[in-house]
Amino acid sequence: MKNVFGKYCLAATIALAFSLHAVAADLPEIEKSGTMKVATEDDYAPFNFMNNGQTDGFNKDMLEELRKYAKFNINQSILPWTGLLAAVSTGQYDMALTGAVITDERLNVFNFTPPWASAQHYFVKRADDKTLNTIADLSGKKVGVQAGSALLARLPELKAMLEKVGGKLGPVVEYQSYPEAYADLANKRVDYVINVVISVNDLVKAKPKVFAKGLAVSGPGYMAWPIPKNSPELLKFMTGFMNHMTETGKLTELQKKWFGETYELPKEPITSADQFHKLAGL
Repeated sequence: MKNVFGKYCLAATIALAFSLHAVAADLPEIEKSGTMKVATEDDYAPFNFMNNGQTDGFNKDMLEELRKYAKFNINQSILPWTGLLAAVSTGQYDMALTGAVITDERLNVFNFTPPWASAQHYFVKRADDKTLNTIADLSGKKVGVQAGSALLARLPELKAMLEKVGGKLGPVVEYQSYPEAYADLANKRVDYVINVVISVNDLVKAKPKVFAKGLAVSGPGYMAWPIPKNSPELLKFMTGFMNHMTETGKLTELQKKWFGETYELPKEPITSADQFHKLAGL
C-alpha cells in the first residue's frame, strides 16, 4: 500500500520519465538489429499472468502470433507495472505488450495500436457486502486502484457521478499490483476496488464466494499496446499485425478464449486525445 508521500514521489518519478525524449528504436533500426524489445507484466489476469511458473494470458498468445508474423526476433522482458510505461517511454524497450488502457495523458507520450478489448471501468466489492449496491453507496468509501494505472486518470468521472447524487469520492489507496488490492479488499482494508470490466469478470468468475461485480464507474474505453510517438513505422507495422489477426479470425478466437466475448472496436491506431474522445463518445 502506498502512503501519501510515496504516492506523490511515484507520480513525480513517472512524470519526469514521461517528460524525457523517447529514444526507442523505430522499425528500420529494429529490422537492422534483428530484435525488437517488448515489455510485459506478469500480474494482471487475464492479460498477463504466471501459470505454474510460465507466462500465460491473452498477451502471451498474442506475442506467440506476433513472433510468427515478424521477420525479426522479439525479446520479452517482464517488469512491474508501476515502472513499465516509463521504461518504454525512455527507450529502454520498443513497445509495451501488456494490458494498457488508453488515456489522454498516455496519448501525450504514446501512440496506440488498434484496440483489442473494451476497457470500461467497474467496481468490485466483497461478495458478502450488501451495502454497496448503487453509485451513491460508494460515497466516502475507501477505494483501491493500481498505482500508475488508467483508473487514476478516470477517477474524476466517478467523482462527478458521486457529486451528482450528493456524494463524494472517498480515500484512494494505490497498490503495486491488483492481487494486493484484492487481498486488502477481502480483508476489509478497502471498501471496493476499481478495475477494467474484463479483469473484474475474470476475478468474480474465479472467486465468486469472495468477490462480486458492481456497477460501471466510467464511460467507454479501450485497451491497446502503447508505442512511443517517435516510432511511426513501428506503429504501422503493429497496425498491420492487428489487421492480420482480425482478417484471419485469430483475434476473435483469442478474445473468446480469454474474455468470453468479442467487441466492435476501432480498426485504426489511436494517436490523439481528440480522436480517442470521438471514438469513445466522451
